[in-house]
Amino acid sequence: MARYTGADCKRCRREKTKLFLKGSKCDGPKCPIESRPYPPGEHGRGRSKDSEYLLQMREKQKCARIYGVLEKQFRGYYEEANRRQGKTGENLLRILESRLDNVVYRAGFAKSRDMARQLVKHGHFLVNGEKVDIPSFRVTETDVIDLRPTSGELTPFIVARAELGEKTVPAWIEVVGSKMRILVHSLPARAAIDTLVQEQLIVELYSK
Repeated sequence: MARYTGADCKRCRREKTKLFLKGSKCDGPKCPIESRPYPPGEHGRGRSKDSEYLLQMREKQKCARIYGVLEKQFRGYYEEANRRQGKTGENLLRILESRLDNVVYRAGFAKSRDMARQLVKHGHFLVNGEKVDIPSFRVTETDVIDLRPTSGELTPFIVARAELGEKTVPAWIEVVGSKMRILVHSLPARAAIDTLVQEQLIVELYSK
């Protein structure tokens, strides 16, 4: 499957905001966007005012990059969100938040969504007692996500266990640190999603 393999920091600079793709580096002074808060490339500083279409496209790109989703899959999520009752933009964010890799990241078991995606692919998590190695797997209300017993002594999880509590966990999930367990109480309402995305611009883009 296709996957972006370039520099993550260039993607943040292109969107002119931190996408938190590099974990702890994004919070420190070494984050390139702190010293170069403009798009990469020869004309990064001198670009003219963005058009309405470009603003919509950039918002869609930003959202897809935050969650690590490629265009075809993102479009599929949008079409599913559009078929559901309620606001399409909010439905879209709720679908993205319910991905297993995002839930693992939100719980503090990984420093970035990229890292969470890799951990899920390697089969380190059980959902309701069953091994799941698909990052796009969608969790639902009342699901229980456990770290596999054989994975508990691996370095990433030793570090994660020691740092649990340092990161704010969304109210719609609960982390049981002693068991390295995640309880999904519900799917999030828009107010509980802190992703800095104007989802209405994405809806306007796909509605044309």
